[in-house]
Amino acid sequence: MVESGPWTPGQLSFLLSFEVILLSWLFSEWLHYKKSPSHTKLHSDLDSNLGEKDEEQTILIEGGLINSASPKLQNTSIRANLARFLRRDELFFLENRNLFRAMAELGGILIYFYLCDRTNLFQETKKNYSRDLFLFLYLLFIMASFLSSLKKHHDKSIFTGKPLLYLNRHQTEEWRGWMQVLFLMYHYFAAVEIYNAIRIFIACYVWLTGFGNFSYYYIRKDFSLARFAQMMWRLNFFVALCCIVLNNDYMLYYICPMHTLFTLMVYATLGLFNKYNEIKAVMIIKFICCILMVIFIWEIPGVFETLWTPFTFLVGYKDPDPRKSNLPLLHEWKFRSGLDRYIWIVGMLYAYFHPNVERLMEKLEESEPKKRRIIKTIIVSIAVLVGYLWYRYIYCLDKLSYNKYHPYTSWIPITVYICLRNFTQELRNYSLALLGWLGKITLETYISQIHIWLRTSMPNGQPKWLLCLIPNYPLLNFLFTTTVYIFISHRIFELTSLLKGAFIPTKDNKRLFQNFIFGIMICLSLYCASSLFLYIPKLLF
Repeated sequence: MVESGPWTPGQLSFLLSFEVILLSWLFSEWLHYKKSPSHTKLHSDLDSNLGEKDEEQTILIEGGLINSASPKLQNTSIRANLARFLRRDELFFLENRNLFRAMAELGGILIYFYLCDRTNLFQETKKNYSRDLFLFLYLLFIMASFLSSLKKHHDKSIFTGKPLLYLNRHQTEEWRGWMQVLFLMYHYFAAVEIYNAIRIFIACYVWLTGFGNFSYYYIRKDFSLARFAQMMWRLNFFVALCCIVLNNDYMLYYICPMHTLFTLMVYATLGLFNKYNEIKAVMIIKFICCILMVIFIWEIPGVFETLWTPFTFLVGYKDPDPRKSNLPLLHEWKFRSGLDRYIWIVGMLYAYFHPNVERLMEKLEESEPKKRRIIKTIIVSIAVLVGYLWYRYIYCLDKLSYNKYHPYTSWIPITVYICLRNFTQELRNYSLALLGWLGKITLETYISQIHIWLRTSMPNGQPKWLLCLIPNYPLLNFLFTTTVYIFISHRIFELTSLLKGAFIPTKDNKRLFQNFIFGIMICLSLYCASSLFLYIPKLLF
């Protein structure tokens, strides 16, 4: 049964802003149609001469198919843009037609989220687990990916200039992709027997956060405000909208605050005294400080609660399940962040020693064939043995026992996978492009699954049901809802990137700050007006 609850000021603010955006987009499309060459030719008897201004508009219309927002939007002051918007300047709407379209589409997607999850418009069904079906579907997907998207890459290492491709971008995206498919299927089919594997997958994502961010900042040395803003936008923009529209706590989407926290930690680690990052002793001190910080926050009783209590409004979570009503608000945050508190540091360490490993691999590949085979055989044998021991004595533990060891042992299967995935040049050269494509949209598929693939049916509810668009046909329903869900997730990825380019300038910190302040002012104004609108009826009735 759906429990959507009363309207909140945030939801009303979204609805009001969406109406304005939708009307603005329709108006810009009408202007575009009116000024389009075909329409002009059709009505040439009414308007034979466009004039200089119309020619400029036509150029902007054609260019608008590529850019989300015109350069004028970013170069003109916010006050001037607002004035042009309020007086319905036709040229302004034509310049930013694509921007209005993207914002309207994103708003429409959020309304679809609400209709699927918080109304009785669609049905819901119970989850049903069959190991046979689960394995069949996953292996079928992997086989289809292998047959249709196996791709050879010819990229070269930025460290050695040779085609080693150790832990290359294609490989890490593929890694994210095959894990995400299992992660999503675990939720869809309630495959509780692979719980421990899911814990490893989440650790892998956090490891990749440490590895990827460290690699970027250490090599590029780009600690600019614009880069930081882009990073935060990518992680939190869409999830913030979901929290507002669906009246959920941020912690319901725990992957987002986790990755935000560990990304900030990597940023701070390399950003502080960054001009000394090339000194090995300084980096050793930084790594030691990270470990000591984690020990202090998570290992010493009471420190975590003291540190995070002021931020309960942000990372607190109240599960509507009556059985969990007595849990502290910070319980979920402590549990989730604590499980992977060390692995982001391991990711940074692997990134730091990445060039050294590549040079060793280069020497190995250039050595005599017999020597190379012996060394690789030893490495693979050790990796397999360690992996087996970890599986036998750690992975096979029950859920609660495994969680106790997970923070200290999750690096083992990650290292084993890296060794096995990279021990030959052929394995490093190839990847499955379909899995790589899915790996790029893991954040969007994670957020979207809760509302348009599964159902929570209430604020802060866990996704315990399946969305049913084709009743009585579970496999057809799975096929259809999955298709819609993946398509929408990809669109969210594209729209988020498009809007990021429109609102976050890359080389103008002053404009970035102005956009931030103006955005806060708009949000506060809408929230106050919505609160007043909702409060007045209570006074009258």
